[in-house]
Amino acid sequence: MKNEEVTAVKNLLSKPKKIVIVPHKNPDGDAIGSCLGLAHVLEQLNHNVNIIAPNDYPDFLKWMAGNDTIIIYDSHKEKSEALINDAEIIFTLDFNHLSRTGDMEQPLSKSSALKILIDHHQQPDSYANYIYSDVSMSSTAEMVYHFLNKTELTKYINADVAACLYVGIMTDTGSFRFPNTTSTTHHIIADLIDRGAKNSDIHNLVYDTNSYHRTQLLGRALSNLKVIEDLNTAYIVLSQKDLNEFHYQRGDTEGFVNYGLSVKGVVFATIFIESEQENIIKMSFRSRGEFCVNTFARNHFEGGGHINAAGGKSDLSLNETVEKFISILPTYKTELTQ
Repeated sequence: MKNEEVTAVKNLLSKPKKIVIVPHKNPDGDAIGSCLGLAHVLEQLNHNVNIIAPNDYPDFLKWMAGNDTIIIYDSHKEKSEALINDAEIIFTLDFNHLSRTGDMEQPLSKSSALKILIDHHQQPDSYANYIYSDVSMSSTAEMVYHFLNKTELTKYINADVAACLYVGIMTDTGSFRFPNTTSTTHHIIADLIDRGAKNSDIHNLVYDTNSYHRTQLLGRALSNLKVIEDLNTAYIVLSQKDLNEFHYQRGDTEGFVNYGLSVKGVVFATIFIESEQENIIKMSFRSRGEFCVNTFARNHFEGGGHINAAGGKSDLSLNETVEKFISILPTYKTELTQ
């Protein structure tokens, strides 16, 4: 953000406002962590703050302070739309196209509230009045920390705020091992720990509380793992039958795609997950080095994201989607094998 924009936002937040904070559909740790972290700070400034998530999210994120105040749009449309219509400021976090909010896109588009975008994904849309976009950042949670620093609000980062922002940074950096983790990221993490984030407890709550059924589902995913050695690519396929067999809950497949990327020599990993409820095939893409899965997802599977992490979808059947994926790969042989 430019200095004049920072000043304008500081002035906007200097007096209590009706504020709505929105993450993307199917919110992950970065989306929920950054929304809750920002909300806790704004509440200390006496703003009337409501977080409205497009739909529900995994249980392993529901221990954070303030979780019980998050409104789920899918379940409370009338209340949500009333709050959106009444809002003076709407923060949109961890996405940069209103289409990423699913059914919330229309009420958000119609809202006359001033909009502030904070996000680290590529190619932001221009719907917001103030845009803080930086694709070099590890996570939106890290950007919220910088936003609070720019607006001179870091003094309000208490233990609850610190824990929420820690979750966002930790999950979007793969526990600080992805290339987007910088020395600045580590400095911020150190400050969050100093302010009360219990790093070991947080890691255990997010990663080490697997249900028996999720562990079994991971076993199925690993048994379904395929490697295309001449293209340095791995992929996992999970059918609706697989999900049903192991009593799938939202968030159970989080991180599964990274197992494909952990295979020696693999630079591109994908997971295909069948969703009969939405009548689509969901995909997550991960890569190493310079292979850009954001471009791949945008060009072929109506998706996008970052250079090394992106998502997509397909309206074809599961088998047809996998076949399409495999047929496309030779086009990228040079990038995948160099």
